[in-house]
Amino acid sequence: MNQTKTPSRRYFLGSALRATAAGTLAIGSGSALASIPSSRGLSFNHLHTNERISLVYAVGDNFLPQSITRLNTFLRDHYSGIVGTMDPGLFDLLYRVRQALGTSQSFDVISGYRSPVTNNTLRNTRGGGVAKKSLHMEGKAIDVRLPGVPLAELRDAAKSLEAGGVGYYPDSQFVHIDTGRVRSW
Repeated sequence: MNQTKTPSRRYFLGSALRATAAGTLAIGSGSALASIPSSRGLSFNHLHTNERISLVYAVGDNFLPQSITRLNTFLRDHYSGIVGTMDPGLFDLLYRVRQALGTSQSFDVISGYRSPVTNNTLRNTRGGGVAKKSLHMEGKAIDVRLPGVPLAELRDAAKSLEAGGVGYYPDSQFVHIDTGRVRSW
């Protein structure tokens, strides 16, 4: 009698992570990884570059290096093209915000990483509103909105998590979310 043993969940997760590290799974669609219960994914539309991305960026306690690299590139300084290093904790914060709102909608990105040169230029040309020591320069901040979700609800969901800074800009139609100290404005 020939019995086939079903692989354990731990074996499956380990295999998926090894395959991802080897680049053998299609992270762009993330369909194989998305089926893992402990996977976390996000989708973004960048309003300045007209690019879109949807991927699984973490499984369990492990951030997926290839996905993080793709997100760093996607969230680059859209003025200069400089790619920074985003805080992976920011992705978890955005994931939690989406969960709190009960949506799987893609975030519209207004600004992700910002180089020091770009930040200084914006400070000097925008008449305020750009911090001298902006967390965008550290890859710890993002300016977003969620289509179909009122801006005030997005702000309130981010604030409710008490996991970083939340800025509300209704005139510019975005919410700033960062992984700095808990504060709001």
